[in-house]
Amino acid sequence: MSVTSTRTRAAAALLAAGALTLGLTACGSSGDSSSSSAKSGSSASSAASSMASAPTTPMATAAAVSEPFGAACAAVPKDGAGSFTGMAQDPVATAASNNPLLSTLVTAVKAAGLVDTLNSAKGVTVFAPTNDAFAKLPKATLDAVLADKAQLTKILTYHVTPDSLAPTALAGSHNTLEGSALSVAGSGEAFTVNGNAKVLCGNVHTANATVYIVDTVLMPAS
Repeated sequence: MSVTSTRTRAAAALLAAGALTLGLTACGSSGDSSSSSAKSGSSASSAASSMASAPTTPMATAAAVSEPFGAACAAVPKDGAGSFTGMAQDPVATAASNNPLLSTLVTAVKAAGLVDTLNSAKGVTVFAPTNDAFAKLPKATLDAVLADKAQLTKILTYHVTPDSLAPTALAGSHNTLEGSALSVAGSGEAFTVNGNAKVLCGNVHTANATVYIVDTVLMPAS
C-alpha cells in the first residue's frame, strides 16, 4: 500500500469522526434547549397558577376603599393639620385635637389621661363623637362624667376597637377596649352604631387609626 493511500484513508477517517462528533453535539444541544424551554414554560405556568389562586387579603380589600365618606366630611377643613391629609400624618388623639368638630372629645380624652394611650395604640378604630353629640347630653350629666375619671375612661374606651375596620368590615359586632362589644349595622356609606348613633363621616385615616365620626356618644352597659 502506498504512503499516499494511507494518508488519504486517515484523513477520511478523521473527517468522519469530526462529523459524528458535531452531529452528537447538535443533538445534545437541541435536547437541552427543549428541556430548558419545557422547564421555563412549566415555571411560568406554575407562577401564573399561584398568582391566579392567591386569595384576596383583608389588607388588599381595605386598601381598595381609602376615601372618607359621609355628608359631614364637607365640614372637615380642606387643608392644614385638621384636614384629612393633615390628620393622616398624626396619631389619633393629636389628629382629633386639630379637627374643630372634635374639640369636646379631645377635652374628654385629656381629662381621662388617655392621650398617650390612644396615640401609641396600633391599628385601632375610633368612633369619635362630634361636639354636637356631647351637647345632646344634659349639662349636669356631661359635667359629672368629665369629673369622674374612671367613668370617663370607661365611656371613651368603649369608643375604640383594637382592630382597624375598613368600611367593608364595619358591619357586625366588635369588641372594644372597654371590654364589652358594640354593634354596627349598615353598608355602603350608611351605618349606625348600637342602633342610634349615625356615622356622619367615615373612613378617616390617622397615622395609627381609622376614625368614624358619629353623632351620638356611645354608652357601655353599666
